[in-house]
Amino acid sequence: MENYYWIGLKAVPGIGNVAFRRLLERFDSPETALKASASALSTVRGMNSGVVEAIQSGAWRRFADDECRRLEASAARLVTYVSRDYPKSLFEIPDPPPFLYVKGELRSHELSIAIVGSRRATSYGLLTTGKLSEALASHGVCIVSGMARGVDTAAHKGALHAGGRSIGVLGCGVDGIYPPENRSLFALMAERGCLVSEFPLGTQPLAENFPRRNRIISGLSSGVLVVEAAEKSGSLITAQYALEHGRDVFAVPGNISFATSRGCNRLIKQGAKLVDCVEDILEELPEYARASADAPLFQPAPRTFALTPKEAAIYELLARSPLHIDDIISQTELTAGEVSSMLLHLELKGAVTPLPGTHYAVAG
Repeated sequence: MENYYWIGLKAVPGIGNVAFRRLLERFDSPETALKASASALSTVRGMNSGVVEAIQSGAWRRFADDECRRLEASAARLVTYVSRDYPKSLFEIPDPPPFLYVKGELRSHELSIAIVGSRRATSYGLLTTGKLSEALASHGVCIVSGMARGVDTAAHKGALHAGGRSIGVLGCGVDGIYPPENRSLFALMAERGCLVSEFPLGTQPLAENFPRRNRIISGLSSGVLVVEAAEKSGSLITAQYALEHGRDVFAVPGNISFATSRGCNRLIKQGAKLVDCVEDILEELPEYARASADAPLFQPAPRTFALTPKEAAIYELLARSPLHIDDIISQTELTAGEVSSMLLHLELKGAVTPLPGTHYAVAG
């Protein structure tokens, strides 16, 4: 029944990711928000009369009913942003989705590198992608990509071939298979990694979905590696998101005669790190420290914790930068007393740490 209200609130016209989280900050649950009075709803920032009327009309109920039935039939599940399994790295991006549709195992903390590139990759691009993906996976790094033709497919296959994990972020519903020739890969990913999407079940792979999909690819990753990209490639959108999210950007240099090399070569000119071996990426990952030149890298144990909606509101702010307690109060829908209480709870969970001058930051 809980899924019903999460899906229902997101289905209300005018409720985007930011408005959804503000409502949870104020009302603690989607069910309470959907049952709130018009006067209570109107006190939340961004709640105009049209949105309030859309909530109270109950028109969202039919979609929520249908989507819950589809969810049960699809073998997928909902992972909400208060869940223990919700990837905490997504709190670092400006508009993390309030929930994800998931098939497979999604982990709260996981060192991941995104590999993206041309759908029309050359043999060089495909071979290079497979080699780097396998090498990263053999060091315990999860590979994130978009399940598209070309570089994406080679990246996922390389990780699975090495016995590693891979996450496919979809620009359609998690019950869809696109491109259709990747049907067997989709099944393997759900079994040995996971497939995720923020789009409702049955959503078609429309062109406008993929830029939004790309911010999730970046948000799940510590860095983004671009292998072959034309000058106007969608992969460059992912690289731009990575820069905005404070992630590292890596690029494989290419033949200057090939159109598919121009995007990567331009990224390198602009400061992306040139990659010609896996060590070029590994040495930039602060989560790891080399024991020796040939030894596997050490990965610290992940921190895993669930969050209440109020805790999540604070954690999301601190994931982007440390803040003074007064700034936390001013940027949330919470009272001073609630912020103080939530900060204490987060400290006890090991999620945040206090700094001098009543500043707080996420725990390292």
